[in-house]
Amino acid sequence: MIEHKTISLADQVFEHLENDILSGKYSRGESLTESKLSAELGVSRTPIREALRRLEQEHLIEESPKGMVVVGISEKDLEDIFMIRSALEGKAAALAAKNHTDEQLATIREALEFQEFYLEKHDPDRIKSMDSLFHETIFKMSGSSTFYDVLVPLHKKILKYRRASVSNTSRAAASVAEHRAIYEAIAKRDSNLAEELIIEHLNNAYNHMVKKGN
Repeated sequence: MIEHKTISLADQVFEHLENDILSGKYSRGESLTESKLSAELGVSRTPIREALRRLEQEHLIEESPKGMVVVGISEKDLEDIFMIRSALEGKAAALAAKNHTDEQLATIREALEFQEFYLEKHDPDRIKSMDSLFHETIFKMSGSSTFYDVLVPLHKKILKYRRASVSNTSRAAASVAEHRAIYEAIAKRDSNLAEELIIEHLNNAYNHMVKKGN
């Protein structure tokens, strides 16, 4: 059910459906009709129609003989996303090591410490939430709005795969340890090491996701 907030109803519907698609609630090939979604979300067809148009522009759904169907994120999309992330996020981490403020450093340290805490509590949802905060703060620390605007949507698009990854205890522990090493490199303003470690972290994450999917 959609709650009324300050953003438009169409925006709320879009964000809700985008999250459901990226989280895997709707499977690839599943049909999404205006009547079905209107009943499910408790809103009229007008905001749903606008949200579906935007989802089609994002290539998350496509038109078919049976109406709009879910495309989601394919394995090829996943490969492309990690290739782009490795190229850009490494540079963002290097800039973060060079440009960060004490306040920004405190934010990623806090996100890291919460990840370590939730790892002990076996709480994958909160680990994932702190993972987002950790990476998105590094994007901000780079000082480049372009890096931030490009990388945040890419990070969000692999939500389903990230959720599965942090649900695996051994990979979650390895990921948090990798975050600790990245944090320490940034704190020391070691740009080369920060870039190297975050690329290694992304490669490890991708390899685990691909292995998990096979």
